Amino acid sequence: MALRFICSLLFVVLLIVSLGGVESKAHHREKRRVLFVFGDSYADTGNFRKSVSPSWKQPYGITFPGKPAGRFSDGRVLTDFLAKFLGVRSPIPYTWRKINPSLQRYGVNFAIGGTGVFTTLNAMANMTVQIDSFERLLRQGVICQNDLDRSVALVSLAGNDYSAYLERNGSAEGLQPFIIAVVKQLSLNLQRLQGLGVKKIAVTTMEPLGCLPSSTQVLSYKQCNETQNAATSFHNLLLEQEVQNLNKEANNSSNIVIFDLFNSFNSVLKTPSGQGKFVDSLRPCCDGFTVTDRCGSIDKSGRATYNICSNPETTFFWDSVHPTQSAWAAIVSYLRPSVEALAS
Repeated sequence: MALRFICSLLFVVLLIVSLGGVESKAHHREKRRVLFVFGDSYADTGNFRKSVSPSWKQPYGITFPGKPAGRFSDGRVLTDFLAKFLGVRSPIPYTWRKINPSLQRYGVNFAIGGTGVFTTLNAMANMTVQIDSFERLLRQGVICQNDLDRSVALVSLAGNDYSAYLERNGSAEGLQPFIIAVVKQLSLNLQRLQGLGVKKIAVTTMEPLGCLPSSTQVLSYKQCNETQNAATSFHNLLLEQEVQNLNKEANNSSNIVIFDLFNSFNSVLKTPSGQGKFVDSLRPCCDGFTVTDRCGSIDKSGRATYNICSNPETTFFWDSVHPTQSAWAAIVSYLRPSVEALAS
């Protein structure tokens, strides 16, 4: 009853404002999408704790906004480019929502770097807990039916569950059942978002894990690990099957679109040298001095223990797992048909 009252009150206020404004502006407000984001570091724009995350340390953010800002890149990430395409501001991170509550009208970003569908090496909120937070805002009336009617959700899953599986000495024999479990839980999360009233959902396929610098470093950044890519393809095949089933069951009440990161990454990474924008595409722009160093690390005297390339604009990977802003722009360009389907 309280939720219904709050939403009704908000509707009346918006109606009064719209009647006092220009008709075209009111029409624009009516059509504006509201973006909600769930997942990991490919979508996180500042939820990870400042005290422990490299995304809040130099040299992250050197391209945009010119300083560390909680993004795992030199600049903008997938969330930012999707928001721009939809014509809305990049949604405020959930942990910042009380600093400027009015920004929640554009949506909320719940994604946290290092997380997955299960508990990973990062003990922060996994995807289920992130959706719990979303549901809590619904119950509190912060998000209303009018928002849900215009809602778009981005769901990013880039592989932290699998990294945790390997770090915990998971067996080769157990990997396939674990992949099945991961995709099933992801499917349940998508189904839950549908049930909560989200109208359109974009879910990412897994990027080619065997092409990440964390995998290609032992190969001198010269070639991908195709064994890892085969496991990634299995994950993606299962996900595509789950999405097809969910769309059938939803009967047009909610639509799920796949953002194919696997093929979008490969389309750029496998472009012959000299024919594409990116140079030495498997080598990260920001790389540690040694195998134990990483982008953003410092020694005991505070000196940086990493190198930065001269031009992130021509580098695909920013660090050992994350694309540069320039790479994300190229990826979203490849994904344009899917993004347009999401925005329609």
